[in-house]
Amino acid sequence: MIRAALAPETVHEEEAVLIHDQHALSGNQKIILDIVRRGNAIPRSAIADQTELTQQSVHRLVDQLLEDGLVTLHEGEKKGPGKPSPIIRLNPEASHSIGVLANTDSVVICIVDLTGATVRERRLPMDMTERSTALARIRGELDGMLKDAGLDIIRCCGMGFTMPGYFVGPNRAFNAPEPLRDWSLVDLRPELQEVFGLDVLVENSATAGAIGEALNGVGKRFDTFAYLAFDYGFGGGIILNGAPLTGANGNAGEFSTIYMDPDEQENRPALRGLVKDLEAQGITLGGVEDLRQNFDPKWPGVEDWITRIMPQLNRIVVGLHGILDPQAIVFGGQIPSALAELLIPRVQFPLKARYDTPWPRSVLVKGEAVGEPAATGAALMVLKSRFFL
Repeated sequence: MIRAALAPETVHEEEAVLIHDQHALSGNQKIILDIVRRGNAIPRSAIADQTELTQQSVHRLVDQLLEDGLVTLHEGEKKGPGKPSPIIRLNPEASHSIGVLANTDSVVICIVDLTGATVRERRLPMDMTERSTALARIRGELDGMLKDAGLDIIRCCGMGFTMPGYFVGPNRAFNAPEPLRDWSLVDLRPELQEVFGLDVLVENSATAGAIGEALNGVGKRFDTFAYLAFDYGFGGGIILNGAPLTGANGNAGEFSTIYMDPDEQENRPALRGLVKDLEAQGITLGGVEDLRQNFDPKWPGVEDWITRIMPQLNRIVVGLHGILDPQAIVFGGQIPSALAELLIPRVQFPLKARYDTPWPRSVLVKGEAVGEPAATGAALMVLKSRFFL
């Protein structure tokens, strides 16, 4: 059994203090909440076995969490003599967080509760050229979603904002694809916090998608996996032992940097290339989001694009297999499910095997998170920062 590390109850994590929080949780309170989250419903008596805390400390910490309304207490199932231990559950209404994914031609907004369940999600085609105009519309849409859900924004503990691109500079400014030029090379957090009235955490969409898969998708089966983000461009994220690997500058998973040759860059598995090829075949598409929603594997040009990008995709998959040794490699991002099903069987692993015994292979799977994993992941990283390990 993996035992949670003992954390001093007096330590407050400054980065977890959000605008609408009255106080930060202690490390040991986060340990308790994380155990309850992973167990969904757990007897209070079973918590101490997963930590270095005494039963007395567990009782005191749970009482504090009950007083704060973060967990609920339920009658335990009687299995023998004596009073059964009460069951602890997260209180889904205790707090909510918001995730916003800005794609090159669309926005996804989601609201999740404390358990990580999606309360509302809305996907909107949107002109992203002008940042201020787009943000005003996003705020209006969010207000409508909150009203529909019977929530007030002051009950939300923060927002996670994500978009494609890599980070530059000390303020984690995005260097995003051309359609998001107006969002690039600026410190977005102050502006986002002013528009939405919440503290904001930022992450690139590939890593946010990996976080969403880790908490609500393939992460339920695999602790270590690589996430391939097929979007307007092509990138990814890495989950190592259940946690995102972000790197020194927040740019771990920028898989496209392996393509040094201009021809390789042009023929990497970025969906904008497929959109371009399909339009050359007379298929009118509004962009990557339109492709995601309406993809037909029988369209002329699909097979040609697959043939052209497979050498580059093979290099990434085989490289990750050898360097990271992940349990799984996830085909995610904005890729249509039917397109992922075409690509996965065509990946070719090395056939050589010493002593006729090949390496254990990574499993190749489609993303399994419900909804949009990058938007959900952005919301979940706020909950994780505030409430969990």
